[in-house]
Amino acid sequence: MEPHGDHHGNRHQTKKYTVGVIVIIAGLLLLLVNTRVLPYELHHILISWQMLLIGIGLISLFNNESRIPGTILILIGGIFILPRIFNLPFDVWHLFWPVILIGIGVLMLFRKMPHHPYHAGISQSNQTLDEGYIHEENIFSGGKQKIMHQVFRGGHINCLFGGAEVDLTQATQVEGVSELEINCIFGGVTLVVPPDWRIQLKMTSILGGFSDKRSYIKENQDSSRILIIKGSTIFGGGEIKSF
Repeated sequence: MEPHGDHHGNRHQTKKYTVGVIVIIAGLLLLLVNTRVLPYELHHILISWQMLLIGIGLISLFNNESRIPGTILILIGGIFILPRIFNLPFDVWHLFWPVILIGIGVLMLFRKMPHHPYHAGISQSNQTLDEGYIHEENIFSGGKQKIMHQVFRGGHINCLFGGAEVDLTQATQVEGVSELEINCIFGGVTLVVPPDWRIQLKMTSILGGFSDKRSYIKENQDSSRILIIKGSTIFGGGEIKSF
């Protein structure tokens, strides 16, 4: 198994190179436009919020284990940039939902099934984890669950136009470093954890946010147990709470 430090370092290097390549390409395109090598009409396409979404989507696509956030951003940017390129005989909003739904369907078909399957539904309680992992997908739906007397090892939660609430107050943090990936697109996630859990946030937020809102955090946190929460929030958000 690859050490956590090496894994984090490799991901940081990949992200740095991806951002660098995209910035260089953007600079070269602007240079060609400004020097009239390419038609100046391309200027209003390259300098636009649509291209910004596409660029952020590409960065997310290459640097996130989940392909959903990047794909959604590229689809949204691509749809709304069409009127800048073509003279469409219809309103671009007529394309928005069909393309988004098609993209979601394709992602669901080709998405790899998790090694530790866990199926969550709506308004569930007193649930258990399968070998300590949670894998939840909420698309146009919601889930609410309470994990009872289990060792929590991590997993992933994806919410697309949906939400999830997970109560981990009765769970035990696994020894060592564990990771929970959360991706929220037009959705939200609430985690309720014990006040003595040590948590590190490594979230990317675009027109959204994810924060630790625990009103009380015990000072004697166990440094040998760390939960890393990573992922992205796009037009959505999430929070960590404790009672």
